[in-house]
Amino acid sequence: MSICRTHLVVGGFPPGATAAHDMDYARCRLLGLLEETPGVLTTVSNDFTDIERWLPGCTFLVSYVAGPHLEGDQNGVVQEWISGGGRWLGLHGTSGGRAGRIEGQPHARRMLRLPHHDTLGSFFLNHPPIRRFQVDVADVENPLVQGLPASFEVSDELYFIELLDREHTQVLLTTQLPEDPAPGFGFTYDEDTSLFPDRQTRALGYTREVGNGGVTYIALGHCHSPETNGQPFVDESVDPAGKTPLLFRGSWESEAYQSLLRNAVAWGARVES
Repeated sequence: MSICRTHLVVGGFPPGATAAHDMDYARCRLLGLLEETPGVLTTVSNDFTDIERWLPGCTFLVSYVAGPHLEGDQNGVVQEWISGGGRWLGLHGTSGGRAGRIEGQPHARRMLRLPHHDTLGSFFLNHPPIRRFQVDVADVENPLVQGLPASFEVSDELYFIELLDREHTQVLLTTQLPEDPAPGFGFTYDEDTSLFPDRQTRALGYTREVGNGGVTYIALGHCHSPETNGQPFVDESVDPAGKTPLLFRGSWESEAYQSLLRNAVAWGARVES
């Protein structure tokens, strides 16, 4: 049996913070998926600080982060690793990173596009309050979505992500939301560049080949516990009174999402179907 050494990065910013996500839950769930995959051996970090130590001999990188991003030379190391054949599965907050303050607006922040996002292939703008929405499978022939229904519903943070390399990107999942239902919530942005030309469709997952390797990103996956909850309120589609569930697992409780993650792990570990 061939061995796939995998490196898992799960954590918030600053170091040791949860960044309003249940990192322990996400880490355990991902480790469980990797453990059940034959031939996978996994190392674990909280951020990308020492990524150059772990990638040699590694064939699969998985990240679930809220704040940590590739900085400086780290980005070049990962780019070279992917081009040489590595595969990176980025989940949820991996498309985020660092926010900057806006002059004259002391309480407003804007996400900053970084070289990290060019390597990943997408850039997070914002998300409205947690809501229930429909996810549509856009590329039914792709192995990453095999076994998924044509559409399914989840409760989650609906990420607005701008695709940065559309020409070479295969969109896997989409949703329909023509307008931001809660303008002013979260981060500030000048233009909603996550919308497709039809001004209704948004990508929630994609894959792209890069050199001899590739990147797959899935925007779904928010989770929090009573100790890590940072949601001020939720959409009425989740709770009519807008009250935030103190324990929230969202897409993680969806069979479709579980199947999607298993497919993504098989893709990264190069498991033959």
